[in-house]
Amino acid sequence: MIRRLILAPAALIALMVAVVSFSALTGAGADGIIRVKSAYPVTETVARIKQDVAGKGIMFFSEVDQSKLAAGAGITLRPSVLLTFGNPPLGTQFITSNPNAGLDWPVRLLVFENDKGEVWTAYTDFGWIAQRHGIKDRDAQFKMASSVVTSILSSVTK
Repeated sequence: MIRRLILAPAALIALMVAVVSFSALTGAGADGIIRVKSAYPVTETVARIKQDVAGKGIMFFSEVDQSKLAAGAGITLRPSVLLTFGNPPLGTQFITSNPNAGLDWPVRLLVFENDKGEVWTAYTDFGWIAQRHGIKDRDAQFKMASSVVTSILSSVTK
């Protein structure tokens, strides 16, 4: 019993250190989300991202205007657009490692305006996705996915 009382706080501290270390390494917060500020309004940010995705030969799947959907339901929402895109030969490798990874593929990238009028992009860090699904055999693919999204988002930063 005493041993459990000693081990429980130690395990909690180890978990906290792992989360903080992981977040520092990936640039993601504890929530696994990476945010990148855009230098452009929402509409132009979306257009630039879609153009860059197409220019790289990546499949574009959908654009969901969440603020338009909210308006249709009588709810006011600042501009918010969810984009999905991906490269099946790359993305499906994560799913072959763990089928649950299909919850995070294709790539989802949110473009939104905050209450200060700033436009941001947000996506789930690929390292966080790997950890979430216990994928340890696709490091090169996760690095490639991170590199591609970083390159895409460079089209909206100055």
